Amino acid sequence: MGQMNDRLQEVAALTGRLKEKYPAEINAFLNFMQKAEGGPALSGKEKELINVGIAVATQCEWCIAVHVQHAVKAGATRDDLVEAGFQAVLMHGGPALMYLVSLFKALDEFLPEED
Repeated sequence: MGQMNDRLQEVAALTGRLKEKYPAEINAFLNFMQKAEGGPALSGKEKELINVGIAVATQCEWCIAVHVQHAVKAGATRDDLVEAGFQAVLMHGGPALMYLVSLFKALDEFLPEED
């Protein structure tokens, strides 16, 4: 299994642990997340592309893994995701550029290039 799949497992383990020990707090966050993602103006794919850009800009490998996987499931292409990554670089500069390494790791695991 790849590094980004490991990140997904870490997110799942953390969420499970928080549900056990801090259910009110994590459930409030998960409820907010569900409500925030439920609006009708943007498609699920568009929301996930935004989330990928923010994940790259904020330099969060776990967020990159989660949102690239969700974006792929929502129909995003490799080019869609790379373009979202470049938007993060545009807004955040060189540090975000380095997190395209994580974006490409996630792409290679969740959306391999076709030959």
